[in-house]
Amino acid sequence: MKNLFVVGSLHLDVIVKSPRIPQKDETIIGKSVEYVFGGKGGNQALAADQNGANTYFAGRVGSDSFAKLLTTHLKHSSIDFSALQVGAGASGMSVAIVETSGEYSAAVVSGENLHIDEKSIKLPKNTGVLLIQNEINDKVNLELAKRAKATGSKIWLNAAPAKRIDTKLLSLIDLCIVNRVEAEFYEFSNKEKIQNNLTIIKTLGQQGLELIEPGGNTKKIPAFNVNVVSSHGAGDMFIGALAARYLEGNPIESALEYAQGAAALHISRPENERKEITPKKISDFITSNFKS
Repeated sequence: MKNLFVVGSLHLDVIVKSPRIPQKDETIIGKSVEYVFGGKGGNQALAADQNGANTYFAGRVGSDSFAKLLTTHLKHSSIDFSALQVGAGASGMSVAIVETSGEYSAAVVSGENLHIDEKSIKLPKNTGVLLIQNEINDKVNLELAKRAKATGSKIWLNAAPAKRIDTKLLSLIDLCIVNRVEAEFYEFSNKEKIQNNLTIIKTLGQQGLELIEPGGNTKKIPAFNVNVVSSHGAGDMFIGALAARYLEGNPIESALEYAQGAAALHISRPENERKEITPKKISDFITSNFKS
């Protein structure tokens, strides 16, 4: 099986449980707070590792207590993070407010994530997919995408958070993954959203997802019906599981079905039970749902 190389952000997520999302200029009393490993890059790497991918990760932390927590978390995985850089500033962090329904809003402070030195990152041998996101500088994504493309690797972009995509980078992307909000942004701001060489996955929460193939042909795949505890991190679990299944040699539609199952289990479990989600549990969940 070929390797997955994730280049992206690391954040310590401060997650506040609240009855609802506060309105502008409003302060409300929260229920609890958790400090959780995060960042789209780190979360997607962990999810891929959890789902059996040979995973490599490159990113950057600061010189603070958050960095120790983040690196300790990586040490408890099978991820090769020898390319992790350490800067003198603050590590990345985010604050998320999760309401009773499981929906959330978040703000990110990037810190050292914006100072990744792309020139010092070496592409792992036998890389099948380079996975990048929009939480680090465009120049890092572009440089790594150029190098990976030259070796025959597939380039996957989780275009989140929504921002203009450099046209040079867009021309290198094989698969672009966006959620509903991000899809609306790109449809509005980027006429190159669908190119002949680009496949797009649009995730729609409980409405499932759309697979938009090169040329615009669209296939809809439904979501699994579960009780939502929290949707925080669901997109990262979906992407990591998708990459793991794809790199095993499965067709994209089969990998998408598996990733939907992984995301469904993720959102239906509290944070402290999500580490127990395994490929077997995901496969059993999918099988039982198709039988019911």
